[in-house]
Amino acid sequence: MTTDIPLTTLLALCAAAAAAGWVDAVVGGGGLLQLPALLVGLPHVAPVQVLGTNKAVAICGTGAAAVAYARRGVLDLRTAVRIGLAALGGSLAGAFFAAGIDSAVLRPLIMGILLAVLAFLLLRPAFGTEAAAPGPPVSRRRALAAILVAGLGIGFYDGLIGPGTGTFLVLALAAVLRMDLVTASGTAKVVNVCTNVGALVTFSLQGSVIWRLAVPMAVFNLAGGAVGARMALKKGSGFVRGVLVVVVVSLVCRLAWDQWGG
Repeated sequence: MTTDIPLTTLLALCAAAAAAGWVDAVVGGGGLLQLPALLVGLPHVAPVQVLGTNKAVAICGTGAAAVAYARRGVLDLRTAVRIGLAALGGSLAGAFFAAGIDSAVLRPLIMGILLAVLAFLLLRPAFGTEAAAPGPPVSRRRALAAILVAGLGIGFYDGLIGPGTGTFLVLALAAVLRMDLVTASGTAKVVNVCTNVGALVTFSLQGSVIWRLAVPMAVFNLAGGAVGARMALKKGSGFVRGVLVVVVVSLVCRLAWDQWGG
């Protein structure tokens, strides 16, 4: 485990955590900023420690956002709990296998995920603002599919790697359960808390969390989430999506430079 973290690196990572909390509170996908930032800021740290530290930070902002959505009543709590329990198990398993990930594989994988999300954001400019059309009640088959896909499947992915989980959950809930995107976002936050808990438990037992870095980053992540929730009401998700596109492009370029050009 790393013994010294330069002050400039600490400040940069705290700023990234605040930005991630801000983005995650509005449209989800804060991990798309935070995990690459950790990979760039801690190039000599084992990938499993980067993943574990990322989880310790992310759970604070996601938890605060889940509470905010619950207070506003814009989530399906029953569905969130059912899917969340499956996601908890999936993330425990994913985090267990994360110890075998090599940094030479992790960076290109993160870049691929970033590019996929970037393509989705560009191809679906109305994502996050469009309203779902009313439809028939959700069948048991669809409910089970949501538990398997959004719970076990995305939960496993979140424990293994993580970035983009919130966005993937929103997409799955909206597509499978026909939720409007606001309700899907709120429900996804509760499920995401469960995946973070499952992964963090595994990483903590493995000793794969750099707590002295995670704690200050978590404070900034929490603050960023609080500011993001307020700004979402004033400017809307379209503004944040534009910022997210710019940051994702920048991170892809930086990771590509570190991987092949540095």
